[in-house]
Amino acid sequence: MRRIILTTIHVLLAAYAYAGDYTSYYQNLPVNMTTVTTPQIPDYQVSITQFGGKGDGLTDNTEAFNKAIGDINKKGGGHLIVPAGVYMTGLISLKDNIDLHLERNAIIMATPDRDKHLRTDPKSGAKENRATPLITASKRKNISITGEGTIDGNGKWWRPVKRSKVSDTEWGQFMAMGGTVVENGSLWYPFNLKHQPNIADSYEAQERMRTHLVRFTDCENVLIKGVTLQNSPKFHFVPQRCRNVIIDGITARCPWNAQNGDAIDIGQCKTVLIVNNVIDAGDDGICMKGGVGPTALKDGPCEDILIENNTVYHAHGGFVIGSEFCGGMKNIVVRNNTFSGTDTGLRFKSAIGRGGKTENIFISNIMMNDIKDEAIVFETTYWDNHVGAKKTELKELEFVPDFQDIHFNNIICRGAKTGVAAHGAPGMIHNITVENSIFFYTKSSKSIDEACDIKLNNVLFKTFGN
Repeated sequence: MRRIILTTIHVLLAAYAYAGDYTSYYQNLPVNMTTVTTPQIPDYQVSITQFGGKGDGLTDNTEAFNKAIGDINKKGGGHLIVPAGVYMTGLISLKDNIDLHLERNAIIMATPDRDKHLRTDPKSGAKENRATPLITASKRKNISITGEGTIDGNGKWWRPVKRSKVSDTEWGQFMAMGGTVVENGSLWYPFNLKHQPNIADSYEAQERMRTHLVRFTDCENVLIKGVTLQNSPKFHFVPQRCRNVIIDGITARCPWNAQNGDAIDIGQCKTVLIVNNVIDAGDDGICMKGGVGPTALKDGPCEDILIENNTVYHAHGGFVIGSEFCGGMKNIVVRNNTFSGTDTGLRFKSAIGRGGKTENIFISNIMMNDIKDEAIVFETTYWDNHVGAKKTELKELEFVPDFQDIHFNNIICRGAKTGVAAHGAPGMIHNITVENSIFFYTKSSKSIDEACDIKLNNVLFKTFGN
């Protein structure tokens, strides 16, 4: 009887995951946009425990996940149920028509054994020189991650730490792990740790191996709903060149000072809905990326993206385009979102060699407070200042940023150093409108270069004493 009840619960959960009708979000849009549809997953379902999975926080469940996914794949698809527990694991690779469903109090956690995150070449037997994200899918259809559980990337074993961004107590905790301190004591790397072996010959090489938590590439019909993604070695959810993607009601979180701790990075995807999510990240919150160079032009723009009813707490930017977007950005609507405590609110960043063209970008009803720097900012001299990066000078004016056709309406910000800022050469920032908005600033109302074409209509700037 107990087994029947549990099976019934699992069926109801699976049905609930796909019951959402998302057409209501597509009302009164300023541009025509293709509506998303949910993946179609067969009713077949199994539990990870049927394949030897143990949620004891000790057992390596990599093989159990592989066997379970293989079984579901042979049946033509279905639901892999992860019940309450802590499931340590290496790589999980999803296949067509599979839903990974985490029940409440289920935690999938990346094993701290970093070597198990490196794929092995089947011919040579050699390990690859870059880690693979904990959960991946490539060229798959109808895939999803759903439920109320947590996926934890165990990022402390991977991320460097800047001394200036942690307290004395926190710095002492990193020292207790071992590791390597460089650059006059200003930077710590998880290299030569006490309890985990290195996976490269130097801290620089090991840093280049750091990767994301969940990455889907060239997939179609994707849903990620309800789960918590946290503590990634790098970015948390990275769909690249995917079509028909829904991100609904997830929590993405990591320490505020986590290096490259982006929450959601959309890479040249088409038909995407991002709704009802809560983000508290170490880098950008909801970010649109469009590739670099000629390949990006071939892959095309981020297109038909609707972003609504999200809350972003700490992040370098609440909504971001860039820095790379050579493939372009087209038909993006961002409305009815809250940014509270982000470094910048609406951030548009790029540089020569990384830029592209924006078209039909509409941003409205954004409520912001306690923004550290600018509420709205355009920057066209950005460079990817990640740990270990070296700045280089470009000799040719290729892929120049062309921020244009971007329209802001009803932006309310209480507390930002600067209301609106834009810095760029002629032609880089033009046909930008800000209307019916209020900015309470603490240092300057505007910082807009003369070469930038930004029209302000019915915009109120206020500060202390005026």
